[in-house]
Amino acid sequence: MEFQRMADVVSTYKRQFGGNPAMLVSAPGRVNLIGEHTDYNEGFVLPMAIDKQIAIGGTLREDTQVRVYSLNFEELAEFSLKSLVNEHSWSDYLKGVMHELIKAGYALKGFDAVIGGNVPRGAGLSSSAAIEVGTAFFLAQLHDIDMPPEQMAKLCQRAENQFVGVNCGIMDQFISRLGKQDHALFLDCRDLRYQQIPFQLEGYTVVICNSNVKRKLVDSAYNERRAQCEEGVRLLKIHFPNIMALRDVSSTQLEEHAALLPPLVYQRCRHVITENERVMEAVHVLQAGNLERFGALLNQSHDSLRDDYEVSCRELDILVEIARGIEGTLGSRMTGAGFGGCTVSLLNTAALDHFQTALLVEYAKRTGIQADIYTSTAQDGARVETR
Repeated sequence: MEFQRMADVVSTYKRQFGGNPAMLVSAPGRVNLIGEHTDYNEGFVLPMAIDKQIAIGGTLREDTQVRVYSLNFEELAEFSLKSLVNEHSWSDYLKGVMHELIKAGYALKGFDAVIGGNVPRGAGLSSSAAIEVGTAFFLAQLHDIDMPPEQMAKLCQRAENQFVGVNCGIMDQFISRLGKQDHALFLDCRDLRYQQIPFQLEGYTVVICNSNVKRKLVDSAYNERRAQCEEGVRLLKIHFPNIMALRDVSSTQLEEHAALLPPLVYQRCRHVITENERVMEAVHVLQAGNLERFGALLNQSHDSLRDDYEVSCRELDILVEIARGIEGTLGSRMTGAGFGGCTVSLLNTAALDHFQTALLVEYAKRTGIQADIYTSTAQDGARVETR
């Protein structure tokens, strides 16, 4: 059964466990508007929470047993809080959060719960972070744990890094917990300072296009790009001994000392440095209400990811090319790690119907793949839901 609405969680809970869940919460997925591959370079990102979410409904038990039924997998996971083991299963994301809460000194009880979501898996819209944040928020509500949102986001990141074993950054958990309706979140990945940026789009729409190309080569490419960025910092330190990461280098400084770097390392550094500058400019133009310039920055970001960082793929490039060719589109770019996943576009709402039809037809004709299209406004982060 696919999760469609909160009522699905409640009705399934009744069938599985009897009665109504004592607590019902949700946590959203996200789309990164701009700021790609900047996070591990201590740079800047600008994500927004989307209206695709993970929902959890459940009730505490008086023992240490946990029973969680997944709507999406149609499967019941049963385990004890005393024995949380990674089983390479969907339940690992929940277990990791419980493991971190227990490690932090919180006395957890067992519980019965149903979990379901409509964040597309494998599309780069952070279904895993939504599960983690949803679980942490759910358990905090049930146990009366008063945890600052920033602390909860970091705990969820640790769960994914250390228990699940995925070396993710902090952005996804941060936006899933701290998202705010009609705002994007400007986040400094060095010190986790953040600012809510108004993103209420009168007459314009954010469109997410899922290429339905499963992301491949991401881990090896990620490690390679990260090493190239670190090499760039090492070489640039010859002239700039105080820099700690690429976020400390300006475009002007890079160009003046480009000869220090091998050509490929220079390209990688140029993407990260210019992308950080684009994020900073994006914040200013959004605050000024200049959506046309914001769209142009999206275009520049994709071109840089495609040419300098080389993490796009044919299908993403085709989606962007089609989107840019449709009248009313202000800008379009790949979003996420790359090599598959999604694009994000900003367009005039009046052009939406034509955009959807034209893009779906042309993409299928050129790739043989059926894309999926989602629209979203900026949503709140994790929250308690009413039944």
